[in-house]
Amino acid sequence: MKLRDSVFGVRFVFLFIVGALTHPGCSSDNNNTSGTAGTTGTAGTTGAAGTTGTGGTTGTGGSGGPAANAMMNFFVTSDTSATANLGGLAGADARCQTLAAAVGHGSKTWRAYLSAATPATNARDRIGNGPYYNSAGMMIAADKDALHARSGDAALFIDEHGARVNGQWAGSPTPNQHDILTGSTLTGMLMSGNTCGDWTATTGMSQVGHADGLGPSMNAAAPFNQWAGAHTGMCGDTGPGGGAGKIYCFVGN
Repeated sequence: MKLRDSVFGVRFVFLFIVGALTHPGCSSDNNNTSGTAGTTGTAGTTGAAGTTGTGGTTGTGGSGGPAANAMMNFFVTSDTSATANLGGLAGADARCQTLAAAVGHGSKTWRAYLSAATPATNARDRIGNGPYYNSAGMMIAADKDALHARSGDAALFIDEHGARVNGQWAGSPTPNQHDILTGSTLTGMLMSGNTCGDWTATTGMSQVGHADGLGPSMNAAAPFNQWAGAHTGMCGDTGPGGGAGKIYCFVGN
């Protein structure tokens, strides 16, 4: 009986062990089984980049460009006009004033160097007595007589920014723009019939001078050398012959 009970006990233990191995989940501590690894977490989505801020608008300069030399009381206009209708003497004066103000000289009173028929006006009488200095501070003449006795010069008859006027000088850019409206003789007096309706018309003829004092092939002989009155031009189109509707501006009396 004892032998049979021992055999039965051994058998029972054997079956229990087999059962435990066959069904590991039934063991008391599960040390024999490897735990199931946790699933890898899904990475967070990358945040959307912030939008680039819109840059502030560029401020408008107070003067529109570098200030011209403090001595400046003369310049050739940098802007142009397709015709000789400038709005009369008043319109031409305002043009000079605006351009001068853009380079820091708006406190001075500017006058266009233009003659007119009604009332009879001589360009030379509209300007100061000199001496005359360009935008680079270089003197072009000491007084009115010296001014009208001299020839045009591309290095001296410059615009309010200090740039040369396109002309016949060596290396000049194109197109030629050295014809400057004056309506005047070479001494600055009214050239009757050549003032384009006193600068309000697009018909008729104008009188122009050469800012660079040169004609074709750099010819410096008269009348090509005259800055105030070299030849006639057309009121309705300032381009033919080498113009662009530019004018001379001086500080007035």
